[in-house]
Amino acid sequence: MSWLPQSVSGRIYASLLLILAPAPFFFEWINQPFYLDLLSRALILAIAAISLNLILGFGGMVSLGHAAYIGIGAYCVGIPSYYDYYNGWLHLGLALSVSASFALLTGAISLRTKGVYFIMITMAFSQMVFFILLSLEEYGADDGLVIYSRSEFPAWLSMDSSTSLYYWIFGLLLLSLFFIHRLVNARFGRVIVGSKFNEQRMQALGFNTYRYRLVCYVISAMICALAGMLLGNFAGFISPDMISWARSGELIFMVIIGGVGSFFGPLVGTIAFVLLEEFLSLITVYWHLIFGLMLIALVLFGKGGIHGWLSLLDRRGGGHG
Repeated sequence: MSWLPQSVSGRIYASLLLILAPAPFFFEWINQPFYLDLLSRALILAIAAISLNLILGFGGMVSLGHAAYIGIGAYCVGIPSYYDYYNGWLHLGLALSVSASFALLTGAISLRTKGVYFIMITMAFSQMVFFILLSLEEYGADDGLVIYSRSEFPAWLSMDSSTSLYYWIFGLLLLSLFFIHRLVNARFGRVIVGSKFNEQRMQALGFNTYRYRLVCYVISAMICALAGMLLGNFAGFISPDMISWARSGELIFMVIIGGVGSFFGPLVGTIAFVLLEEFLSLITVYWHLIFGLMLIALVLFGKGGIHGWLSLLDRRGGGHG
């Protein structure tokens, strides 16, 4: 059938989504709620990794401060909840507007730099947010803040149960994938990708690449803030640790593991990252060392990440698009 994915990798990604769709009912059936929580966390981080891939993989903007937007989204749930404002639309609106404003302000400065300078300035802005939140004694400072109730939406959009929250996460994941796919394949996306490889040529064609890249940066931040909003509701706890540069580094690794510049790479990379982290931590307390060595080996020898390996199957099997 023409509507089915024709490539091997496309069929694998489609199968993955079909497996993820009924996951809550399967884990309820086998009475393993822990694995539903683990998968929910992985998919939240996948949304953040997908947003980072938009600027890193398609735009060539390597940000080491992207976790700041996870924190912004989470605190836009936690701070209103601290004052007993649990309205979900309020939380959602704050997460999108505050992240967009911060990204517009910092991106306007950061995008005037390139290379290692862009990496360092994005990390600096992220650390600035980290230390601001660390100084807010009213909201727990480094001890964090407990969220006693999830964001309140109409009954048909409720996220009170683990299953309903999972479908919020899964739904926003699908929307993020669809939106970025359409965005990258539109004229806007072509300019962003073109600027990554030859910015001078795109400028010569009459495109204001700075504005395009800034809008792309803001869109990426807003999607990441959605992941932060979901994470705040999922964990029921927020802290400045969400914003540390190490968290941003983990997001970069998730994108690299899955495949930089691929649509589904960040999703499979994040799931692999979270599952590997969980598995190794059960084996030994020194799992960080093993995990680090595996990541180094992947960067050195696993060109293209998981998506790159699946692409080899496409070529061998003669699959296309």
